[in-house]
Amino acid sequence: MDRDALSSFGRRDWQTESDLEPVRFAMVGLGWWTREEAIPVTEDSDWCETTVVVSGDRDKAEDVADAVESAEVALTYDEFHDGAATDEYDAVYVATPNAEHLAFVESAAEFGKAVLCEKPMEATPARARRMVESCEDADVPLMVAYRMHTEPAVRRARELVGEGAIGDPVLVHGSMSQNLLEMNPNPDQWRLDPDLSGPGTSVMDLGIYPLNTARFVLDADPVAVSAFARSDGEAFSDVPDEAATFQVRFDDGTLAACSASQHAAQSSHLKVVGTEGVVSVEPAFFDRRDRAFALEVDGTRADVEYEQVDQMREEFDYFAHQLRTDGEILPDGRHGLVDLETIAAIYESAETGSTVSLSGI
Repeated sequence: MDRDALSSFGRRDWQTESDLEPVRFAMVGLGWWTREEAIPVTEDSDWCETTVVVSGDRDKAEDVADAVESAEVALTYDEFHDGAATDEYDAVYVATPNAEHLAFVESAAEFGKAVLCEKPMEATPARARRMVESCEDADVPLMVAYRMHTEPAVRRARELVGEGAIGDPVLVHGSMSQNLLEMNPNPDQWRLDPDLSGPGTSVMDLGIYPLNTARFVLDADPVAVSAFARSDGEAFSDVPDEAATFQVRFDDGTLAACSASQHAAQSSHLKVVGTEGVVSVEPAFFDRRDRAFALEVDGTRADVEYEQVDQMREEFDYFAHQLRTDGEILPDGRHGLVDLETIAAIYESAETGSTVSLSGI
C-alpha cells in the first residue's frame, strides 16, 4: 500500500492564496440550515461574511440581521427581486425550497452576482436548465452546494481511485437515511410537498448524496438507472419514495447500488470496491458526525485519523477563494444538471419498473 497517498490528508489542494478580500453574501432563505450552518461559517471565515439576509417574512429577516454582526440589510423576497441593496453583497447563497431556487438565481444573474445554490439545484431538469442558461447568459458563476466535494475524506478517495490505488473501480455502495418526521414532525413540510420538493423526497433530498459523491469520486457520469421505491406512511402519501433503492451504470463501466430513506435510522456510507482494494467513508454524509476513512489493499487496511473539518466552512471558503482568485468554480450548474436528469430517470424507473437510459446533458 502506498502510504504517501494518505499524507497531508486534510490539505486544501485547491488553495493557492490566503490573503483575500472577503466575499459579501446575501443569504436567501432563512431556514434552520442557513441560520445554524451557513451564516455561522461565514462569520467564522476570513474570506466570507454575511451582509444581507433575505426572507419571505420581514420580521424574520430583521431578527436574523440583528443577530448577525456583519449583516447590514434585511430584505423581503420582493425587495431582493426588485434589486434592493445590490451594492451590499457580492454573491448570493440560495437555500429556499427546491422549486423556488430558479427565481432567485435568475435575479442574482440579472444583478451580475455569483451564485452558490443548494442541492438539488431545482425541482425539475427543465427548471435547472433555465438556471444554468441564465447564469451562462449573464456570465456569472453558478456553483451547486455539494459540500462533499470539499470534504477531505472524499477528495482523498477521489485521488486514490484516480491513481489506481484500488485497481479499476468495479462497484460502488452508497446510502443515506434519516427520520425526517423526528427532525420536523410537521407532515405539511416542504420536503413532503411535490410542488416544492420536486418528484419525491428521499432520492431528491438524500439519494443525491451517494449519487453525486460517486460521480465525483469516480470522475464518471451515469448512463442508465433502475430503481424501486415505496411509500407506506400517511405523511408520505404525496411522494413515491418514503424509501428507495436505485442502481446506476456509469460511463466508465462501474456499477453502483444506492439507497435512501426519510423514514429510517440515521445512517450513511460510501464504499468503492476495485479490482485490488476498497476505499470507504463511514459515516459519510452527515456534517455533524465525524467521518471515518479506510483504505484496504491486498489484505492490508489503513484506518486514517485526520482532523475533522466543518464541511460548510470548507465549501464557503472554496467558493470565495475561487471567486477572488478567478479560479474555476466546480461543481458548476452543468454538473448539477446531470444529477437532476439522473434523478428524474430514477423516479421514472421506479414508476415504470424499467431500466432508463440517459442520453447525456
